[in-house]
Amino acid sequence: MRRLTGFALALAILLHGAAAAAFMESPILAERVAAGALPPVAQRLPEKPMVTSLPAGTENGRYGGTLDTLMGRSKDTRMMVVYGYARLVGYNTEWNLVPDILESVETAEDRIFTLHLRKGHKWSDGHPFTAEDFRYYWEDVINNEELSPLGVPSFLKVDAHPPTFEMIDAHTVRYTWPVPNPFFLPILAGARPEYIYRPAHYLKQFHTDHADADQLAKRIEAEGQRDWVALHFRKGHQYKNDNPELPTLQPWILTTRPPSNRFVFERNPFYHRVDPDGRQLPYIDRVTFNVASSKLIPAKAAAGETHLQARGLGFENVAVLKEGSKRNPFDVRLWQSARGAEMALYPNLNVRDKGWRAVLREADFRRALSLAIDRDEINQVIYFGIAEPGNNTVLPRSPLFDPMLRDRWADFDISQANTLLDGLGLTARDDRGVRLLPDGRPMEITVETAGEEPTQVDILQLITESWAKIGIKLHAKPLQREVFRNRIFAGSTVMSVWYGLENAVPTAAFAPRELAPTSQQHLMWPKWGQYFETAGLAGEAIDIPLAEELIQLDREWRTADEDRRHAIWKRMLEIHADQQFSIGIVRGVPQPVVIHKNLRNVPKQAIYNWEPGAHFGIHQPDTFWFDTAG
Repeated sequence: MRRLTGFALALAILLHGAAAAAFMESPILAERVAAGALPPVAQRLPEKPMVTSLPAGTENGRYGGTLDTLMGRSKDTRMMVVYGYARLVGYNTEWNLVPDILESVETAEDRIFTLHLRKGHKWSDGHPFTAEDFRYYWEDVINNEELSPLGVPSFLKVDAHPPTFEMIDAHTVRYTWPVPNPFFLPILAGARPEYIYRPAHYLKQFHTDHADADQLAKRIEAEGQRDWVALHFRKGHQYKNDNPELPTLQPWILTTRPPSNRFVFERNPFYHRVDPDGRQLPYIDRVTFNVASSKLIPAKAAAGETHLQARGLGFENVAVLKEGSKRNPFDVRLWQSARGAEMALYPNLNVRDKGWRAVLREADFRRALSLAIDRDEINQVIYFGIAEPGNNTVLPRSPLFDPMLRDRWADFDISQANTLLDGLGLTARDDRGVRLLPDGRPMEITVETAGEEPTQVDILQLITESWAKIGIKLHAKPLQREVFRNRIFAGSTVMSVWYGLENAVPTAAFAPRELAPTSQQHLMWPKWGQYFETAGLAGEAIDIPLAEELIQLDREWRTADEDRRHAIWKRMLEIHADQQFSIGIVRGVPQPVVIHKNLRNVPKQAIYNWEPGAHFGIHQPDTFWFDTAG
């Protein structure tokens, strides 16, 4: 049996064994303790708190200050869950999984997971965090037919097998699958984590099996919900982070009730982490999210209206940010991206339009589209030559990188592109020179975007000009993100544009799920992904042999040894590069990060990535601090 423990656990034990005075806290909490509104810090921490190891180049901080940042939508309160990055287990900056909220994890055969909670750990309202919170989720939420009509969610299933849940004692739970489940811990560590626990003491008042019927009816009416199921869901959504009353384990607690244009998050008095000197984290007392139009975020950042900003900023904003830094006290740092492509085109192989579906499923058609993109021109015009043209594949920092796969079908070759299209029999054209589909319609492709990245429109304009040379007309169509996603899922979208691989710096130990049709979120085959996620209850069965091979390789990876896992990754990357299921444009575009000059412990060089990494989360914002209260 393998045991996953925090390397700082021994230090935590020593700290806890010291006098209570060894633990320190923010002065604003000390005031509340003195007033009798809070117990002393030693009583608020777990018996063995998580001792955070500060990265090289950082230092133990000082308490105080308010960190202001900008968000584009009110619903972005969820980003505090992302940035806070308190997880049962989480990634460190070496991309290894380590216990965080959990004290330790024991694994056996990659299918038996015993989770050990920290004794004395408390929710943000001071109520104990125990195995009861896991039992409540298992028995009262996902095994309640009204709350979960589809039963155990797909993230807890392997080949349609759910786990067996055991509540060993008040601080230990166990999940056992009949087959290996190497995805379990990474799912818990995600930027948008799956939660296998709930604050039972809070949510029971909204649950028909636990609440007084009359009181529950009054709550349903007062909240304007249709029934107790809707009320329970509304009150208990941990990731949305839009209910100030919902207890949390994150470093900062939402105190502003939506809707609002300014959200305030206060420090969590019961947070489980301390620094090496025993100071309870976070250092910063308060975080504010100021909501502004996404189009205004670069200008506001340049005007010094934020202490820490990357969201809403792109490489195209670097010049205005650099100019703003001459007048305002902030630095602009360029962090590395871990995406497989800064922008990629996604032909929808599940589009409802039968004429387009047949053409998009021809590999030579997708290859022709790729060959007709002048990536070097895009790199020079949009990114001043600092990006790397190439496919949507892993980056050179990954041991799986192969330059041949980066360049496959990625040269600018109009002649070869036309030859491939002619070879498919797509030779008929209208009087504008636009090729015709087999059913006689002109080949006018509408590429839909989420309308959030200004450079996407500029890049699509350059592609429009080069695709005209192969007889294909491109139309760009910006949409709101929710509409954008829903149209793709429904099969209404012919082609979309989004970022490339989320994690393009993997080792063979990382699951290759992004490369197989395993999720509805995969924009090139959403219905195949939905079919996989629902075990065939929704979506469409895969009907392309190479896509089926990707699923089989993903399944084989689960039980393969290290050498075989490496070979599986290589084969899956080879299939993607050759088949052009997604068409990468450029990669390696740096992410500008605005950092106030007084803000300490923010890395000078770092990777800014969603999964894995949770943007700022992996860099421990609870250890950021102001040398002068900001």
